[in-house]
Amino acid sequence: MTGDPSIPDRRETKTGLMRSLGPGLITGASDDDPSGIATYSQVGAQFGYGLLWSMLFTYPLMATIQEISARLGRVTGHGVAGNVRRHYPAGWMWSMTALLLVANVINLGADIGAMGEAVRLLVGGPALLYSAVLAGASVLLQVYVPYSRYTRILKWLTVSLFAYVATVFVVRVPWGEALRATVWPHLTWQASSVQALVAVLGTTISPYLFFWQASEEVSEMDTHELERPLRVAPEQAPRQFRRIRVDTFVGMAFSNLVAYFIILTTAAVLNARGQTSIQTAAQAAEALRPVAGPFAFVLFAAGIIGTGLLALPVLAGSAGYALGEALRWPVGLERKPYQARGFYGIIAMATLLGLTLNLLHVDPIRALYYAAILNGVSAAPVMILIMLMTSNRRVMGDFTVRGWLRVLGWLGAGVMLVAAVALFVVRGA
Repeated sequence: MTGDPSIPDRRETKTGLMRSLGPGLITGASDDDPSGIATYSQVGAQFGYGLLWSMLFTYPLMATIQEISARLGRVTGHGVAGNVRRHYPAGWMWSMTALLLVANVINLGADIGAMGEAVRLLVGGPALLYSAVLAGASVLLQVYVPYSRYTRILKWLTVSLFAYVATVFVVRVPWGEALRATVWPHLTWQASSVQALVAVLGTTISPYLFFWQASEEVSEMDTHELERPLRVAPEQAPRQFRRIRVDTFVGMAFSNLVAYFIILTTAAVLNARGQTSIQTAAQAAEALRPVAGPFAFVLFAAGIIGTGLLALPVLAGSAGYALGEALRWPVGLERKPYQARGFYGIIAMATLLGLTLNLLHVDPIRALYYAAILNGVSAAPVMILIMLMTSNRRVMGDFTVRGWLRVLGWLGAGVMLVAAVALFVVRGA
């Protein structure tokens, strides 16, 4: 790195875009985890092309709140929970953290179970054993591989998501109908439709993503000794804000594009043939085999394993960051195990609880759908808190969020709030 952190270093100019992609790309790709795949598959199978428009609609809202979360971490040097603890009542912090932990453990359980099932579908054998091995390997990698190296592994795992882009080209898609549904929203005022939309919103715009990306910006600073929080080193702001914007908008575009293709594939293959009930990502893969051929099945199943390996550290890590910061413990994947025992203990415990849901034969899929709804309902208050913090000079100094970023951030919070209220209205009707 150069002596002046405000000047791009040689590594950055040599390697171009891939070097500038990091927390945003990993965050976006992890959003298409096995539990997300299950939700998008359910939507495609049940409603056909009817909710494709939601991927186009959510993209600017998702990208904006993720950029704002990244700025919060980069400017202050603390994650979301750490900033809430410093500036707001403790009750707000603990309520927010509790909701995140419950939703993350359920998501972890669904992801671990889906990965084990995907391995079983591909090679045979006991799914629970595969689930346990994959969960254990994920924890060991997080604990013993420094973040600077581990993040490179996570970046390359994002390639597995191209399986879902490739799948759509081995099935027959009525592109005219699909494109009309993409640009022309259609939603019936029924409990099932509104519930599905809130589940999609909760899967796409999830609180754990806000926590992860803010905290990963802090971890990025820990890996570069000359980088500092922007409140301390404002001369670094122009380069860092440019990097954050590219990283975030590319990462979220990648995420929504993949989700779009999952809905498109399951709509074209399953809904078109009257198979409207899909409960798991693995079931979606298996259902593709007789109608779309073995190649589509293998791509879909292999993608579940790759995206699961990408998502487990994000789900467990965001839980570790949130609870660790709330308890004032040292946090960060760059720390040695003895330097952050509590933080790594939370990661291990969250993963173990997720695995336990599968060992106890708790139905994680039904719980998963409601976890997505819980994410959708809890996203609004967390987004409001983030917007309040990033608009506050006491928190952000001279780097408060302004202009279109602020407008879209508040708009996103409003959309999530309206969706949550609409869900309760139609369910109570």
